[in-house]
Amino acid sequence: MGRLMHFEIHVDDMDREKKFYEEVFGWTFEDYSEYAGMPYFGAVTGDDKEPGINGALMKRQSPPPEPGQALNGYACTMGVENYDSVETKILNNGGKVALPKYALPGMAWQGYYLDPEGNIFGIHQPDKNAK
Repeated sequence: MGRLMHFEIHVDDMDREKKFYEEVFGWTFEDYSEYAGMPYFGAVTGDDKEPGINGALMKRQSPPPEPGQALNGYACTMGVENYDSVETKILNNGGKVALPKYALPGMAWQGYYLDPEGNIFGIHQPDKNAK
C-alpha cells in the first residue's frame, strides 16, 4: 500500500507561494503552523469527491534548488482543462517555463514550469487529438 497521499512544497516566501498557487490553480490554504512548529500551510487542491490529493507549503529547510539543477525528488503534475490559459496564469504570476508544452500523442498535452521559488511542477491536459 504505497499510494501517494500528500505532497509538500518547500518555500522561503510563504505569502508569495500561497498567492501563486491560489491564482494559478485555485488552491486554498489552512494554517497548520502551530502543529508543525514552523510555517506550514495545508493546501486544499480540490473537491474530495474528485481524484487527487492535498498537500502543503512548508518552510524550506535548506538552500533552494540551483537553476539548471537536475530534479532531486518528485515533480507533481496538475491536471488542467485548458493548458494554454493555465500557462498564461503561471507566467503572469511569476512562474517560468522549464520544459515547454509538448504532445503525448493521442493522450495529452504536457509541460513543466518553475514556481517563483524555483520548484518544478507539471501541467497535463488530456486530449486524444494531441500530436
